[in-house]
Amino acid sequence: MKRQIKVATMIVAGAALLAACNNGGMSGYKTTSDGLHYKFHKQNTSGQQVQEGDVLVGEMTVKFDTMELASTNGKSERVMQALPSFPGGLYQGMLMMHVGDHATFAVEADSLAKFVQPDQMPRTYQPGKGMKFYYDLNLQEIITKEEIEQERANFLAQVEERKENEPQEILQYVRDNGITAQPNKDGLYVIVKKRGNGPKVEVGKEVSVNYTGRLLDGTIFDSSVESDARQGGVYSPQRKYEPMTYVQGRDKLIDGWEQGVLGQPAGTELQLVIPSALGYGPRGAQTIPPYSPLVFDIEIISVK
Repeated sequence: MKRQIKVATMIVAGAALLAACNNGGMSGYKTTSDGLHYKFHKQNTSGQQVQEGDVLVGEMTVKFDTMELASTNGKSERVMQALPSFPGGLYQGMLMMHVGDHATFAVEADSLAKFVQPDQMPRTYQPGKGMKFYYDLNLQEIITKEEIEQERANFLAQVEERKENEPQEILQYVRDNGITAQPNKDGLYVIVKKRGNGPKVEVGKEVSVNYTGRLLDGTIFDSSVESDARQGGVYSPQRKYEPMTYVQGRDKLIDGWEQGVLGQPAGTELQLVIPSALGYGPRGAQTIPPYSPLVFDIEIISVK
C-alpha cells in the first residue's frame, strides 16, 4: 500500500509578495516549443515515468521569481497531480519526469495570467516583464491514476460504512456510559451534570464557556482547557487556553452545540452527545472523520 501523505496543494495566492524582478537568468535551461523552461539536476530515465492523472510525491518548492511561495520543507508529500493545463504550463514538465529525477521548471507568468483571475496573481506581477514561476521538484514516488481512483473508492466505501454504523455506535456509547437522558427529536443527548442558577443562554446573548470535544472513542480533537489539550495531544503553545466567548445564534457553531446549551443557565456543567447530522456531517472537519458523532463536555461560565 502506498504511504498516505497529506496532499500539499501548491497554489499561486494573491499574497503581498515583495519579490524582485528576474527578467533573465535562464542559463542552463532548455525551452520547449510551448515556452516551458526546464533544467534537470538529476535524471533517472530507468525509473517509472509520470503519466496523465498520476499524483507526484516528493520534495517541492515554488517561487515567484526570487520569492518563495510554498515548500514542503524537505518533507516528502503529495505535491500535485499531472493534469493537462495551458501551453507552456507545468503539466508538460511533469510528463518528462521519472521517479528519482530532480528538476526545476520555469513557467512564464504572462502565460499563467491568461488562465487565472487577476487577484490570483502575486501583487508584484507586472505583465510583459518576463516574470516567472519556478517549480523545483525532487520526484520520489508516483501514485498512479488507477491507485488514486482505488483510494477514492475505498474512502467512499468507508464513509458509507461509517454512515450505516453511526446510530448503533451512539447507542453503544450511551449504554457503555450509563446515560439515562433521552435524545431529542434530532438525536441529541443533553446530560446535565451540574445545574447552575445564573442567567440562561438565549439567542443573541454573549456566552462564555470552557469545553472539551471528543470522538466516541475518547480521542480529543479540541479543548479550551490546557490540561485536556495536553492529555489529548492537541496542545499548541501558540494558543491561549481560556474560556471561549461567543454570541448564541450568531457565531456559526454546530447545530448540536447551539441546541444543547440553549436555555441552560450559567454555572451549568453538561455533556452533549451529538449525532453527525448536527455536527460536521458527511464532510467531517480536519481531524474529525465524516459521519462522526461528537461528545462535548461544556461548563457555562457566564451569560450576558
